[in-house]
Amino acid sequence: MPKTWEFASYNLLSLFSPAVGLEHLHCDMKRGFTKARKRELQVAELLQKDNIHQRIGILAQRGIYEFYQTSLIADGKDAIAQIAEVLHLSQEVDVVQTKVIQILENYQSNQFLADKKIIKLSRGDEGFPEPILIQQGNNTFNLYAAMDCVLQEEDGVLHIIDFKTGKSDFDRRQAYIYLLAASYIYPQQKAVASFYNLETCQQSERITASSSILKSFQIELSLLSQRHQKDLYRYRRNFDDFNRIFPPNPGVSCRYCAFNSMCKFAITEAVA
Repeated sequence: MPKTWEFASYNLLSLFSPAVGLEHLHCDMKRGFTKARKRELQVAELLQKDNIHQRIGILAQRGIYEFYQTSLIADGKDAIAQIAEVLHLSQEVDVVQTKVIQILENYQSNQFLADKKIIKLSRGDEGFPEPILIQQGNNTFNLYAAMDCVLQEEDGVLHIIDFKTGKSDFDRRQAYIYLLAASYIYPQQKAVASFYNLETCQQSERITASSSILKSFQIELSLLSQRHQKDLYRYRRNFDDFNRIFPPNPGVSCRYCAFNSMCKFAITEAVA
């Protein structure tokens, strides 16, 4: 079977189109740096660096994972210290240490996964998951969906949970991608999805999707994968067209962009 180059994921979807209400922060040039120029030395170095929010998220999820490696550690008085040592938390900057410790303390006092039948629990640093090959019409693409946690509830329904940190809102589109992936991985089981913020201990509503919603979402992802590959092909044919293929949207989001140090369109001063 020939290799399938086209792919889709929530990350790619978010790089194409932001969640509702965040349109003013969207910049397609970020997709260009991340996907088209990722092998350039300067870009690759920036991509390898986690910002503070990303670092907190990765370590927080790893900490939750460590809680379940032994039944003795979860309720022990020294559990937080033990996990912090496993995470090498002392090597992180102060703000990361403080936030992760807070998350671990929150979780120890409210272990929402306790006594649950855990089908899958991710460490958060495993890298790309195995892709799901999807045939949509005449197009074939790989779907990547990294699920943080999958539970089996008492009625047999699979519950997919995505861990969050910080103040970012939940994006239902991400839940639909998980549910679409679940329909291929666990075709005989019903599934729901939700988000859980490890800092605020707040959980979203349980999100479901009918077969028609999943089908329409699959079609959208198929079209997205095709458009992205066409953009990559155009760029490789003419590198000078970078800013036309991936147009910039300079503004307040430049202050938080990983590529503002090398982007000629970046606005680094405060934007009113």
